[in-house]
Amino acid sequence: MTETVSAGAAPAASDNVFARLAGVIFSPRATFARLVERPRWFGALAIVSLLTAGGQFAFLSTQVGQDAMLDQQVRQAERWSGGAVSDQQYQGMERMAGFQRFIVPGSIVIIGPIMTFIIAGILFGVFNALLGGSASFKQVLAIVTHSGAVNIVQTLFVLPMNYLRGSMASATNLGVFVQFLDDTNFVARFLGMIDVFIVWSLAVTAIGVAVLYRKKTAAVFWSLMGVYIGIALVISTVMMVMSGGR
Repeated sequence: MTETVSAGAAPAASDNVFARLAGVIFSPRATFARLVERPRWFGALAIVSLLTAGGQFAFLSTQVGQDAMLDQQVRQAERWSGGAVSDQQYQGMERMAGFQRFIVPGSIVIIGPIMTFIIAGILFGVFNALLGGSASFKQVLAIVTHSGAVNIVQTLFVLPMNYLRGSMASATNLGVFVQFLDDTNFVARFLGMIDVFIVWSLAVTAIGVAVLYRKKTAAVFWSLMGVYIGIALVISTVMMVMSGGR
């Protein structure tokens, strides 16, 4: 009887959304086990979206952030085309630099939730329809939204670093190990898309999915990683083709 009361008291003591998001970082398996019993998603989705968007707004409201965004846009254009941007293109990007503090956060608030629902829908379809699971969509959505806690940590870690570096280029992707390669190199492009925080987010999501569907965490994680690597390979290949193989 004592064990039953203690087990019931623990979730109640840490049932608010901030505690759940912190729990995903420090004790994901126990947090997801409680979340599966009482699935909630809106609060986590709202907090992750607003904090991530707010961080970008603060960064891009500075001159350092705007210069970094302009440099990033130029680099991306060159990586896709394989050549230098024209003066006209550069001037257009420069004119838009001041508006990026509204465009980027706005995109996060709108596109972020849409992508969350899409990812949850894909996981729900795969594990329910194809693998015979019986979880509800709300349970899957709760796992995906709370996995966004990693995005908050990423924002708190990466944005100050980017401000000090004066760059939007990620310092947490595997591309930092091949900086001796040109940006248009296929290997550099591919490794530049493999980010430590995305891998961490996939690991956390895998734990939640494994708890929900009673699967092995490693199997779920490597399945998600396979999809992630496959997407990175496809995008790198498309960029290489569009840039004429340069």
